[in-house]
Amino acid sequence: MMASALTCSESRPRSPATDDDLSIARRVVDGDQAAFELLMRRHNRRLYRLARATLHNDAEAEDALQEVYLSAYRAMNQFRGDAALLTWLSRLVLNECFARLRREARRQNVIPMVDPGTHVDMDAINADDSNAPERAAARAEWRALLERKLDELPDVFRVVFVLRSVEEMSVEETAQCLAIPEATVRSRHFRAKNLLSEALAREMGLVERDLFEFGGAQCDRMVAKVLARLKAERGGACC
Repeated sequence: MMASALTCSESRPRSPATDDDLSIARRVVDGDQAAFELLMRRHNRRLYRLARATLHNDAEAEDALQEVYLSAYRAMNQFRGDAALLTWLSRLVLNECFARLRREARRQNVIPMVDPGTHVDMDAINADDSNAPERAAARAEWRALLERKLDELPDVFRVVFVLRSVEEMSVEETAQCLAIPEATVRSRHFRAKNLLSEALAREMGLVERDLFEFGGAQCDRMVAKVLARLKAERGGACC
């Protein structure tokens, strides 16, 4: 990948485009490579998560994002600032991902699960106590669970959830990215949150039944200790 997500800074979605967006776009059009690198580092993480949530595959998402960056570089002179640069790039990502899904569907001779005008990942847990490895491990497990359950959401709800809850785009920006009405964004976001909550609740229910499990070697050890103490007590009583 062209730039690591671990080294990329993020900016909050803004609409319409700011002077900074327009300035970066103009510099890219003028051939300023540093400006294009800044653009990628600023938006890499958000755009990758959108591609990953849509395609369900890490490698495919990276490939798609690379193609989007190349397309964006060539088409940067078309950016007019009617929306934020992130919104413009997000639409390019979705177009690329949908095209890949359609190609894959044709190869498999099946109908894709996404409808052409809609769509679809989790970093909501912040690591602010890096000196607690066990808490970091717990956060990683929780994040993995969230990502797995998010992957299981129907496509039409997953994309909206990622854009609204993960990327913190406004309803208006999300509607622009997906070319759907704002009311549809609201309803799909609400449904996505409910589905995700239900899935997590079911998972937690399964986990609760296994809390403080005491079996196997622990059970054997406890039984052996108790029997040994009983034997010792009986022996003492006989003397």
